[in-house]
Amino acid sequence: MFLGEYQLNNIYNVDCALGMQKIPNNSIDLIVTSPPYDDLRDYNGYKFNFERIAEEIYRIMKLGGVVVWVVGDKIKNGNKSLTSFRQAIHFQEIGFNVHDTMIYKKKNTPFMRSNAYTNCFEYMFVFSKGKPNTFNPLKTGTVRQGVEKLVSNKKADGINKKILGELKSEKTLTNIWSYAVGLGGTTKDKIAFQHSAIFPEKLAQDHILSWSNEGDIVFDPMCGSGTTCKMARLNNRLYLGMEISDVYANLAKKRVELLDGQLF
Repeated sequence: MFLGEYQLNNIYNVDCALGMQKIPNNSIDLIVTSPPYDDLRDYNGYKFNFERIAEEIYRIMKLGGVVVWVVGDKIKNGNKSLTSFRQAIHFQEIGFNVHDTMIYKKKNTPFMRSNAYTNCFEYMFVFSKGKPNTFNPLKTGTVRQGVEKLVSNKKADGINKKILGELKSEKTLTNIWSYAVGLGGTTKDKIAFQHSAIFPEKLAQDHILSWSNEGDIVFDPMCGSGTTCKMARLNNRLYLGMEISDVYANLAKKRVELLDGQLF
């Protein structure tokens, strides 16, 4: 199956700013990606043209499509760059809705600061082209459940009026998601750590399950070690990856190939 000139379920070694020009308008259901923001890591010396990439992303997204943009901020001389918010505002200005501002909390972050609290999170901006077509909310169990008297219609007199109501056995997750990082947390794939900045497989999977359905097209324009593509494949989505570095593109392909060997 092809999408423009690209065969789906493949990863291409190409600059996404150029590669996306060959993707048809309004054809992608979901993007889950983390750009090389603020030069916090050495991505084999490659840079990225944010504005051009954002515009191409808007063009190729379906109406109702969702972009998950995982990004943080550099701290230099005690001053945060706020690159994350500058990018979010730009996405909004070119037509996306900022559907949610989510937090990716790292359970075991090693980054300590001497004169501030330990930074343990990145943003997961959820942009939508119009109203999202899909939302499959992830659930968690509740501590209390069953039928009991619940507060209802409390008025200015402060008196609690109670009626019988049902406490559900589960509830929708909050928009702060916590993940362990490092080998065994981020992934069990040792080869993935040949890349200098990878996000947890479960993070990618949770967004894929939330914002897409089986058979949808999931795209990562800066696919790095291939986490999004791997988890899309594992969850029966079609995937397409682009990576400007030939070293990282080959790494991403190997990770998906390892998964295929486990599935068949």
